[in-house]
Amino acid sequence: MNLIDQITACRLCDEVLPFGARPVIQASPVAKILISGQAPSLKVHQTGKLFNDQSGETLRDWLGVTEAQFYDPDLFAIVPMAFCYPGKGKSGDLAPPKICAQTWQQPLQAYFKQIHLHILVGQYSQRYYCKNYKSVTQQVQQWPSMLPRRIALPHPSPRNQPWRAKNTWFEQELVPRLRTNIQKLIDS
Repeated sequence: MNLIDQITACRLCDEVLPFGARPVIQASPVAKILISGQAPSLKVHQTGKLFNDQSGETLRDWLGVTEAQFYDPDLFAIVPMAFCYPGKGKSGDLAPPKICAQTWQQPLQAYFKQIHLHILVGQYSQRYYCKNYKSVTQQVQQWPSMLPRRIALPHPSPRNQPWRAKNTWFEQELVPRLRTNIQKLIDS
């Protein structure tokens, strides 16, 4: 059984998840861009399609890509820090169970052979992949030194509208540069 089949068959957290395990991943060993998110939403759990919600629309807009491009696994690998819906908390979805990242993130790094850009969406992926992580804002502000190999983004959730309003540089400076880099990768 290959790595992706192992992940989709995983039932490590089945007993503790509110709707059971239903791992969702989009991956091809030839993907050019890797998106590390947090965990599937309830809608993603129900549909089996990552970022199949308002957050996904916002993220695709930031990236400057069509839905067809985004869901092409040879262009974009989409790998959450946990592959199953963790359940609802007081202020949004619960944190991804750590056992998922501890089990699968390292083998996945070896699986991908042609990643040119790693996009870290939200605090959970940034905490896992960035040394000296302090906050999403501080990590995203480091974008000029992270490109062209990596970049940190806030979560595209509608809940983050206040962050976007406060940090206007994000959409004025970072997003246009990110779109240019992604278009170059798609065209190559």
